[in-house]
Amino acid sequence: MKPFHLQAAVPGLEPSSDLVSRTLNVNQESAQLIYLSTLCDKQYIQSSIMQAFDACGNLAEFNAKLTMIAGFERIKNGNLQAEKLLHGFALVVFPDAICAIEAKKASLAKPSETSSESIIQGPQKAFSEDLEQNVQIIRTRYPSKNLNVEYTEIGTESRTQLAILYDKAKVDPDILLDLDKRLAGVEAAVVQASNQVQMLLTSRFEFFPTALVTDRPDRTALSLSKGKVILLLNGTPFSINLPAVFYDFMVSMDDAYQSPWLTRPLLILRYMAVFITTALPALYVAAVSYNPEFFQTQLAIEIAGSRAAVPYASFYEVFFMLFMTEALTEASIRLPKHIGSTATTVGGLILGQAAQEAGLVSSIMIIIASSVAVSNFVIPINTMSYSMRLIKFPLVICAMYFGLVGVVTGIFCFIVYAASLRSFGRPYLKLFIGEAKKSR
Repeated sequence: MKPFHLQAAVPGLEPSSDLVSRTLNVNQESAQLIYLSTLCDKQYIQSSIMQAFDACGNLAEFNAKLTMIAGFERIKNGNLQAEKLLHGFALVVFPDAICAIEAKKASLAKPSETSSESIIQGPQKAFSEDLEQNVQIIRTRYPSKNLNVEYTEIGTESRTQLAILYDKAKVDPDILLDLDKRLAGVEAAVVQASNQVQMLLTSRFEFFPTALVTDRPDRTALSLSKGKVILLLNGTPFSINLPAVFYDFMVSMDDAYQSPWLTRPLLILRYMAVFITTALPALYVAAVSYNPEFFQTQLAIEIAGSRAAVPYASFYEVFFMLFMTEALTEASIRLPKHIGSTATTVGGLILGQAAQEAGLVSSIMIIIASSVAVSNFVIPINTMSYSMRLIKFPLVICAMYFGLVGVVTGIFCFIVYAASLRSFGRPYLKLFIGEAKKSR
C-alpha cells in the first residue's frame, strides 16, 4: 500500500501527487500545461484554457487567445513558476514563453468552526470532510515549495483515500520508511475515521496516544514546519500529526499567539492540572485511610469531622464520586449540544448536594471531585485527557492497598512507562519543540 510518486516537473517544486502535467500537441508543436489539482479549478481550466486550445490551429494563435483570459500573466523569470503554482495559477509553458492563468479553486463547502480544540485567539475554522479541500487548506496555509503530497488507499473493503503530506526538506526519511511499513501492514476492512487510522498505525494497547489528532489547520501547518508528517483521511475533518510526544499534547495553539510571559505560566498550570486530575483522589484515600499524619492537626480534625456521617471507608466514597463524575462527563458528550451542558451542570449540582446531605460523601470529597473534573478539561488535546481520566483509577487502587507508598510507586511506574514509549522513533518524554531530528 505504498504511495504513488511523481517526478518533479517544475524547477524548485518538490514532486507531488497533486501536480498535474499535460502535453498539448498541435501541428508538430507542443506546449505544457501544469497546475496543482488541489488548488486549481479543473472545470475552469477545461472551459478556458483547453477550450482556447481546441479552437486554435497553432501555438502562436493559442498564445494570443490566452492573453484574453481573465487573470492572465506572462512570466519572464522562470524561477517564479513554483510560486505561481502554489498560489493557484495554471501554467502554460511554450518553447519561448511561460503564461500563468489564475484558476484558484473556490471552496465547495464552508469549513465549520473548531470543536475539539478551541482557542481564544488565532484562526477559528476547522478542516472539512472533503480530502481535496483539506489539502487545499494546507497548501494555502503552508505554501512551501518543499511540501510533498502523496495519495494512497487504506481499508481492504472501503478503500478510503488517504493523503500524506510532509516538507521534504525537514522530514526525517526514517519516519517515512516506518510509516510506509505500517501502512502496508494495515489489514482493516473498513476505515472511516482519523482516530481509527491512529490506532491502526500505533499499538492498540498503548496507554498514552503517540499520534496527535486535531481539527485545526494552523496546528497542522505548524507541525509541517517542524518536520512532522501529516495524514488526511477522506470523509473526516481531522488530521493526524506524527510523530507526537507528550509535550505536544500539553501545548495549545494560543501559546503561539501570545507572549511567553503568559504562555509559560499557563503551561505550568497544565502540568499542575495533570497532577491534580491523576493523583489527587489517590492522595486523598492514602492520607485519610493510612497517613493522616501528613496533615496539620487542625486540618486532620476538619477532614475527620466532614467524614463523620459517612458510613464506609474513603475509597468507596472516592469511587462513587469518580464514577458519577465520569458518567456526567459522558452524558455531556452524548446529549444534544443545546441541552447537554445545562443538564449535566444542574445534575451535578443536585447530585453533589443530595449525596452530601444523605451522608454518602463528605463535603471535601465533593471539592476534590470538582477539582479533578475541572483540571482534566485544562488539557488541550482530548485524546490525552481521556488517558489522564483513566490513570487516576489504578492510582486509587494502589492507595487503597498500600497508602502513600502505593501512590508514589504508581506514579513512578507511569513515568517509567511513558519514558519507554516511542512515537515513530522519537522518545515520548522529549521536549519536541524544534524540527524533527533522529534521536540516537
